[in-house]
Amino acid sequence: MKSRFKIKGLDCANCASQLERAIQKLDEIENVNINFITQKMELEYDEKRKEDVIQKVKKIIKKEEPDVTIEEV
Repeated sequence: MKSRFKIKGLDCANCASQLERAIQKLDEIENVNINFITQKMELEYDEKRKEDVIQKVKKIIKKEEPDVTIEEV
């Protein structure tokens, strides 16, 4: 399943790249793409685990970039 998110508060392309690498390490994530310019994130994961995946992604984002928030679009 693919989900798209709007990212708020991301300050630099390097930060986006670091978040992408950290999220990609999750076993449930098939693919992640964060576009700093458009402030969008796309996740591919197992549909059955959507809530679990989103919670884990939010936890990683809070740890790596405390001022960044995501909102599903």
